[in-house]
Amino acid sequence: MPAYGVLGGQWGDEGKGKIVDLLSSNVDMVVRFSGGNNAGHTVNNSLGEFKLRLIPSGIFWPTVIPVIGNGVVVDPEQLINELTEIESSHVDTSRLIISDHAHVVMPYHILLDQLEEQSKGNDAIGTTGRGIGPAYMDKAGRVGIRVGDLVAPDYLKLRLSSVLRQKNEVLTKIYGAEPINFDDLYEQCIDFGNRLRSNIASSQNVIFTALAEGKKVLLEGAQGALLDLDHGTYPYVTSSSPMMGGAVIGSGVPPSQIAETIGVFKAYSTRVGAGPMITELHDSVGNEIRNLAWEYGTVTGRPRRVGWFDGIAAKYSSQMNGYSSCVLTRLDVLDELPEVKICTGYLIDGKEVDFFPASYSDLEKAKPILKTMAGWSKPTAGASSYEALPAEAKDYISEIENLIGAPIDLISTGPHRDESIIRRNIIG
Repeated sequence: MPAYGVLGGQWGDEGKGKIVDLLSSNVDMVVRFSGGNNAGHTVNNSLGEFKLRLIPSGIFWPTVIPVIGNGVVVDPEQLINELTEIESSHVDTSRLIISDHAHVVMPYHILLDQLEEQSKGNDAIGTTGRGIGPAYMDKAGRVGIRVGDLVAPDYLKLRLSSVLRQKNEVLTKIYGAEPINFDDLYEQCIDFGNRLRSNIASSQNVIFTALAEGKKVLLEGAQGALLDLDHGTYPYVTSSSPMMGGAVIGSGVPPSQIAETIGVFKAYSTRVGAGPMITELHDSVGNEIRNLAWEYGTVTGRPRRVGWFDGIAAKYSSQMNGYSSCVLTRLDVLDELPEVKICTGYLIDGKEVDFFPASYSDLEKAKPILKTMAGWSKPTAGASSYEALPAEAKDYISEIENLIGAPIDLISTGPHRDESIIRRNIIG
């Protein structure tokens, strides 16, 4: 006791990497609990800039035990490449623990993901094509390969032979693709297992022990609440749960151990891929924000869609997760704008609503009701004191707090650790 959840409050890309890295100085363990290498966290510190896909952002603190939890789907090749990259910067990766219960993203998952997206044409979801959806489908269908299987050669051979036979039927008969050779894939899996063997363990036991010893555990989310499979903008969502419920399941930490639920929000809105985004900007202001903040996907490189802060979506996110504390990032991006806007309601079929619609058809029709506020008189970039912020920026922050219904205890004013305003020490 206790554990702290750090979640994306919007559609992901809120800057959680920096926040987890910053908060990790006060914890003993950081557990990534969901998603795969379709999500990316960028961390800037004294060692350089790192674009992480699977490795928890707390790994840069030598006293932290980083854990890839059971709820993550792991592409072993990507993970090994990532380990090699950060090891070249003299980061100790021997501390990393990979849950033996985590599922493996196999080569056939990647191929099937890409073939299925291609077959949908204009109706494509906009996945990253990295096999995440098919891997979660196999997990739910009970035909997945788990990380622990990579170090159990006899069991792996038996299980993989059955699964691959089915996958090759789909590849060849539905998509007309070439079948995957069993021997080649089996040997590749054995190589992965040999490379990662020393890091594979029962993450649940490690986490339970840490909590029993009174150590602090931070649960690191990927993506954002509005991409949740059940509660997000379905069908334009991810294949797992980036919410607090997903943190509990994807780590094994019981709800009674959660001390704080921390929502990370960007000072405006962005989204990658298709799906409703009520406040999206299709004008020069949107392009200006995109270029000022370099809003391009960490994993895909795709330009992100940009819009004003959506207070209705943010309130919905807070209601679902019960945020006790919030973080606001990228405030400095808005420094050069003469005015800023916040969505305080939706207009649907001529009727004003102050809640996030459950119906996708209503979301598609919704128009934002925008409150215009003055831009600030001086820059916030690099600020480390709340008192130093312009009055207009404080008003903007206060308006967002009121809409979310939770305090903003940390404000990020730049990519580096020291470019932060700490209003309350979230992790005691």
